Amino acid sequence: MKVVIPAAGAGTRLRPHTHTTPKTLVQVAGKPILGHVLDNLLRELEIEELIVVIGYMGDKIKRFLEKNYSLKTTFVEQPERLGLGYAVSLTREVVGDSPVFITLDDTIVEFDLGRMVGGDCSAIGVKEVDDPRRFGVAVVEDGFVRRLVEKPSDPPSNLAVVGVYYIRNTPLLFECLDRLIKEDIRTGGEYQLTDALQLMIERGERIRAFPIDGWLDCGKPETLLSTNRYLLGKQGGSYEVPGSVVIPPVFIGRNVTIRNSVIGPYVSVADGCEVIDSIIRDSILNENARVERMILERSLIGSNAVVCGRASQLNVGDSSEVNLH
Repeated sequence: MKVVIPAAGAGTRLRPHTHTTPKTLVQVAGKPILGHVLDNLLRELEIEELIVVIGYMGDKIKRFLEKNYSLKTTFVEQPERLGLGYAVSLTREVVGDSPVFITLDDTIVEFDLGRMVGGDCSAIGVKEVDDPRRFGVAVVEDGFVRRLVEKPSDPPSNLAVVGVYYIRNTPLLFECLDRLIKEDIRTGGEYQLTDALQLMIERGERIRAFPIDGWLDCGKPETLLSTNRYLLGKQGGSYEVPGSVVIPPVFIGRNVTIRNSVIGPYVSVADGCEVIDSIIRDSILNENARVERMILERSLIGSNAVVCGRASQLNVGDSSEVNLH
């Protein structure tokens, strides 16, 4: 099956980290977000071709995929950020008439993928949430989507569209996306995929609502840390470091130096990090970060960053230096 991953967004909600790293390559629980997304897909799906829509720092995404995955991969450049619908429309020539699976690059979902793509019609992932106003919202009857609304102020249901889509009738999808763009039909200033799917429904397309069990958002610092906690809790992993205390669950990468410190619970320490005389919990340290004489909690420390001083909650980008005295 062909898989489309739109990955051209700037990830503004994850700044300062996305000043130097594309959002989808930000680390969580020991690997980039995109690594989790792809590994989950590959466990259940034979990917005929991976189609990645790139823009912002797309060269880094290319290098990551070419180094770590031996998939047939096509990269499609997105010249402007005009919404998810616009991004998907750019893949028309590569997708052709084949059924396609579309998934977002900053969302990790857990569900029975084989069952979702094994039916005789299109399907989209949905999950009940307390406040669906930030999402596309689905109205469902007898298991099928009757109406889709993007980010409504007055939601018609609590079923959020969670960013996984299986489309069998791709010619109709691209026809509806073309209509949005030609007639300049936008929601929130952008061409929305949900609006194209609504046009498909109005044309008689049957789209199943597929319930999603686990939905992990990585788009903001607080949700990234929450996802880190969840994934570490599932992965487990025990480590012993002489002269230090490690409280699971944690992830500790290669060539890491830890001295006279307490690590955990819920801490990811990437390759090449140094942690000296510190206590760290509920945090993510990216590659080659150095932490000394710190008590850190609910913190994100960028690659090659240096922080030292006293107790704090920090969100520090790559190659930064913070001294707290």
